[in-house]
Amino acid sequence: MPTRSALPGPGDVFITRQVHFNAGHRLYNVRRSRQWNERTYGPCANPNGHGHNYVLEVTVRGKPDPDTGYVLDLGDLKRIVEKAVVVPCDHRNLNKDIDFLKGVIPTTENLVVAFWGRIAPRIRAGRLHSIRLYETPRNYAEYLGPEGTP
Repeated sequence: MPTRSALPGPGDVFITRQVHFNAGHRLYNVRRSRQWNERTYGPCANPNGHGHNYVLEVTVRGKPDPDTGYVLDLGDLKRIVEKAVVVPCDHRNLNKDIDFLKGVIPTTENLVVAFWGRIAPRIRAGRLHSIRLYETPRNYAEYLGPEGTP
């Protein structure tokens, strides 16, 4: 039985870990008027906020290691995402409780960019390819990093 993979592999493999967390937020731009915020964000500008059951998908791209067959151990990816995003954000108010989101309007678009900054430096094998955050089953944002490379 061979101990190393004999598979040819010119292309990259993409692996994805999905995690869940629950959080509340309010969409509100403090530099704009209440009327502007209500017009722009509708009920999402409610002073008491609202909540979501978020689904976060983190995809890493790379070549499988010839000894393990892994691009990155999915258990390691789970631990990275939990520590970087889930633990600080779960059952929290994204506007008030999260230091790395201070001053950020917590739209799904802004959240994926902020999460990238927390996850990318922790990836030690392969490279972070994309972050997709579902706010609802029908609405999500996806970020491919600062270069936006597929």
